[in-house]
Amino acid sequence: MPILANLRMFLFAGMLALIAPNLAFAQLAEASGVWMNAAALPEARTEVSLASDGTRLYLAGGFSQTGGTSAGASRALFAYEPDADAWTKLSELPEGVNHAPLVHLDGRLYVVGGYRETTSEPIDALRIYDIERNSWSEGPPLPTARGALAVAVHEGRIHAIGGVDHNGNTGAHEIFDPQTQSWTHAAALPTPRNHHAAASAGGEIIVLAGRNRETSTLTANEIYDPKGDRWRSGADVPTGRSGVAAAVLGGQVYLFGGEALDPRSTFDEAERYDPSSDSWATLPAMPTARHGLGVAVLRGHIHTVAGGPQAGLTFSDTHEVLAPED
Repeated sequence: MPILANLRMFLFAGMLALIAPNLAFAQLAEASGVWMNAAALPEARTEVSLASDGTRLYLAGGFSQTGGTSAGASRALFAYEPDADAWTKLSELPEGVNHAPLVHLDGRLYVVGGYRETTSEPIDALRIYDIERNSWSEGPPLPTARGALAVAVHEGRIHAIGGVDHNGNTGAHEIFDPQTQSWTHAAALPTPRNHHAAASAGGEIIVLAGRNRETSTLTANEIYDPKGDRWRSGADVPTGRSGVAAAVLGGQVYLFGGEALDPRSTFDEAERYDPSSDSWATLPAMPTARHGLGVAVLRGHIHTVAGGPQAGLTFSDTHEVLAPED
């Protein structure tokens, strides 16, 4: 090949090398928002779950700090009143749980599975709290006992997805219908994992990030079509991590925080996924990096509560609120 042709190919390759990173960067848009502090949680906790009924926030489960790095399983169910900027204790769970998701549906809170007390023993309990009556009841057991799973409410039913069962990571996908008080099986999650997040948006269920036996920084974005009972892949999570939490606002999915185990670190990333364009945007970083936090939307703001500021078993009472601006 002539020297001139070689030179042209070399220059072209060099230009591509310089341009490619900028192209990749341009594909990840930036979004604006403002972070604010709100009333701290009464207890320092981690591996919690947060839910909203549109009027208040509710926090349940997780490890509570009992001194130093010692952990207890707090049974206290707390509610946050936005007008008073204050937390109150409503009740106590029948049993301590950690890594157990919490959702609100039709005036009730549902605690789905999790690990028993301070152990890593998966349980199949479905515990139901009636907000108006301030009382607990037991629902039909989760078909696959598991902890560190993700849940999403879609069209009046609760989808329990992934997690760790007695054999390890599972792709189990089971749906609870409160009207029939029964569970049904659905197509399994293609990438079995735990410490991930799930959200219902755009008529589908989006499952993000997490960990498995190979890595604690999965970037997998898998999307479930309830009508076809099938999964497909979406645009990868920009920052792979586990111990994340997510919420939906304006039809978009907001993903917060997380942890990596090798090397051990926590994340302050706040990222937003738009299902309509299958694209991601970055948001202003969380003021406090955390994993095992709870996230929920209330009055157009996204609340991030508790979680570990360092990788592993650490705790916080942090309550930071994001007001998205676009």
